[in-house]
Amino acid sequence: MTTSINTKTYEASAPQSVAFLGLGVMGYPMAGHLARAGHHVSVYNRTFAKAEQWAQEFGGQAVRTPREAAAAADIVFVCVGNDQDLRSVLLGESGAFAGLKAGGIVVDHTTASAEVARELYALAKQAGKHFVDAPVSGGQAGAVNGMLTVMCGGDLAAFDASRPAAMAFSRAFTRIGDSGAGQLAKMVNQICIAGLLQGLSEGVNFGMQAGIDMNLVLDVIGKGAAQSWQMDNRGKTMVQDKFDFGFAVDWMRKDLGLCLDEAKRNGAPLPVTALVDQFYGDVQAVGGQRFDTSSLIKRLKKQ
Repeated sequence: MTTSINTKTYEASAPQSVAFLGLGVMGYPMAGHLARAGHHVSVYNRTFAKAEQWAQEFGGQAVRTPREAAAAADIVFVCVGNDQDLRSVLLGESGAFAGLKAGGIVVDHTTASAEVARELYALAKQAGKHFVDAPVSGGQAGAVNGMLTVMCGGDLAAFDASRPAAMAFSRAFTRIGDSGAGQLAKMVNQICIAGLLQGLSEGVNFGMQAGIDMNLVLDVIGKGAAQSWQMDNRGKTMVQDKFDFGFAVDWMRKDLGLCLDEAKRNGAPLPVTALVDQFYGDVQAVGGQRFDTSSLIKRLKKQ
């Protein structure tokens, strides 16, 4: 059987009983790293067959409800699609909050709103439990390699207690501040990426239309002030018209929508972010919903 995660040297930590809710392109390998690091993992996925597949690969336990997954867990990790998905796996009779013991911790890796993070933090606190908002950066490759950057909001004690296990899939696991601060930090991340990718798209397309060797140009300017992760990892694939690297345009538009909504509340102007969000809408309109975010260049290239 082929593995869906790459080899990693794990930090030494005492084995814990943990649960993982949501086995998508990020959650599946993240949960796998928890199992490989020696933790006892129960998994829940909306499609039970995916949970069974994961259990066959990594040796954990597949269960049919979030409540059942949380029942034996000290920490419940979550990675689902949006605010409503998050509420659906945590709240209600079959939700994880109902099964989690007093003092248990939910660590949420969903990119969601700061508003829902604060809501769930308050509900957890009322029940004598803990909630940490902990969105991630690093994409599918970061999840597969166990090298995600995690931005956390919540109480220090809950952060400290969850960090040793979370380092199984992380390169950095950092508390930014109180509840909601992790989600706000992720919004900053996405705002910066959106503007950077539009600039990179314009530069690459400009060079191609000017008739210069853009692979060579990227090698040269990648050693100077223009260097970025996006240039190093997506510049040449943009030249090649390849856009199948995991983080989809649909997901980016969801994230940018969160940024724009939050900006309305806090008064921060986001003119470039709003414009790039519209550009991603153009990519969706030509069938690029599942293209990765570097596909902004498709709006510019001569067909």
